[in-house]
Amino acid sequence: RMLREMTSDPKLRKVLVTDGKSATGQALVKALIEAGADMVWAGLAEPWKQPPGFEAIAKLPKVTIVPLELSDGRSVDELVGSIGGKVDILINNAEFHRSHGISDRRGTETARAEMEINYLGLMRLAQSFGPAMRARAAEGTVPATAWVNILSIYALSTLPSQGTFSAS
Repeated sequence: RMLREMTSDPKLRKVLVTDGKSATGQALVKALIEAGADMVWAGLAEPWKQPPGFEAIAKLPKVTIVPLELSDGRSVDELVGSIGGKVDILINNAEFHRSHGISDRRGTETARAEMEINYLGLMRLAQSFGPAMRARAAEGTVPATAWVNILSIYALSTLPSQGTFSAS
């Protein structure tokens, strides 16, 4: 039972990748499709910014682009309302990161933005998607749900130039 609860093969599963625009997000989406995922939702914040490669991701079969702004609780709740009960695997790879030491810049705007996405965004996801995923996690015949939170190495060890990012 523990092995079933601690593993989750993406084959035939429905997966949400919170940031489909980043290089990491694009690689995750491609890998999940190649691994046989039934459906991959790729989160899209700031739709006016189109990074290289994103259009190709959006055209992949079994990929659906969904609006998702982790700094906005309403955005998270709206997505939960449409796909929350279907998500088998949630991969949170969204991050806001600006390199500069705390004493190298004035104000708290960057630190607030990092906290809003990296910390509070994760909380919004957990509070919104968590209950349904947890309820299904140990069902007898259905494979367990899975939650993956991708962190930077700076979450474990900070450098002076990464102070606020590490804290977030």
